[in-house]
Amino acid sequence: MTAQQTCAALMIAAPASGQGKTTVTAGLARLLTRRGRRVAVFKTGPDYLDPQILAAAADTPVEPLDLWMAGPDYCGQRLAEAAAEADVILVEGAMGLYDGDPSSADLAATFGLPVALVFDCKGMAQTVGALARGLADARVDLRVTGVFGNGIGSARHADLIADSLPEDMAWLGTLARDAHLALPHRHLGLVGPDEPGSEVSARLDAIADALEPGALESAARHVRFPVRPAAVPSRWLAGHRIGIARDAAFSFVYAANERLLAAMGATLVHFSPLSDHELPDVDALWLPGGYPELHGAALAGNTAMRGALASFHAADRPILAECGGMLYLQQSLTMLDGTTHRMMALLPGTARMRDRGGCQGMQTAPLPEGEIRGHAHHRSMSEGQAAPIAHGRRARHPAPGEAIIRDRALTATYLHLFFASNPLAVARLFGARVDAPTIPA
Repeated sequence: MTAQQTCAALMIAAPASGQGKTTVTAGLARLLTRRGRRVAVFKTGPDYLDPQILAAAADTPVEPLDLWMAGPDYCGQRLAEAAAEADVILVEGAMGLYDGDPSSADLAATFGLPVALVFDCKGMAQTVGALARGLADARVDLRVTGVFGNGIGSARHADLIADSLPEDMAWLGTLARDAHLALPHRHLGLVGPDEPGSEVSARLDAIADALEPGALESAARHVRFPVRPAAVPSRWLAGHRIGIARDAAFSFVYAANERLLAAMGATLVHFSPLSDHELPDVDALWLPGGYPELHGAALAGNTAMRGALASFHAADRPILAECGGMLYLQQSLTMLDGTTHRMMALLPGTARMRDRGGCQGMQTAPLPEGEIRGHAHHRSMSEGQAAPIAHGRRARHPAPGEAIIRDRALTATYLHLFFASNPLAVARLFGARVDAPTIPA
């Protein structure tokens, strides 16, 4: 008989983006944590910003669950591990419940997660009930157990919505139209909890205060998660030291990626391109994405780091630069107001921010070391780059994806890679000399 872990669980989903999923999920996590419950929180799909808010709310790391990028076995393993330690599992959905392929609904159905829907109720009342019924009835392998109302104008407004719900859906609570119950945003998403002036912690407390204490008990259900043998990667990176840029400009790092590097034997050393004047003693570098555009002047002014990076690259030591990390290594970065800052000039090309457009979506990076799955999410464009060695392969579209640039041991791309999709290829990318066949993604 297959071993199983059982835990109360709930997915927080919505009919569309912008309804308040993160607000409600974070509020529930903060409420439960304050009551002494052990809460494990996950985010559906690739995301760096929402997990930061959710982690601050639950005081525990938050990681993505994605059936395409990570695979069902990986997702199931992470849920089973969480169930063994937590009292409650919360999973925030992505976009609308049925958007994407795979969607939040696919994830919920795969693991039997009950679903609570969040609606921004401004401008409607009884229509919420009809929409909730339609979402619930769209597929038979999904169970919608309740509804949260966001943007509620009055007690009467809430009563109208509650009375419109099907009998098998609980009215789980409301959040009023109040700026203090909203989380701060910027161009790529939410503002991080550690940024000056964000007031995220105070807002999370206010949101938690507004939610009903019994909401979770009305909607969550105990779910059994099969326990799968944990995959143990080979120690291909034993003896390797990897420097990882981590500061206010470079913060888009999956904890799962760092955990995998460490499991493969690497020693991880964090450094700050903003404030450090030399690189740590390492064998390879990872420059992840983030917000270099918010710190252009400081990055440009750190000329000592420019020299250190140039020497590291000249020594043919591996560098992976993703999205913001790639922009940092180009010739210059131009802001929306037209201000241009000189960057590290390790790569040809200039980058500029855009107030709209950009790219997002799931893609596979066909690297010489092996294929690694990931995603793109940016609001900038890069011009004058070197000829790419390949382009990302989109998950659901034939058009070429993001360019992948290779200059000696430096690999640069807009793609954010999910390392667990191909550990061996990642080990090779960071300098491991392994001749075994590539592990299928």
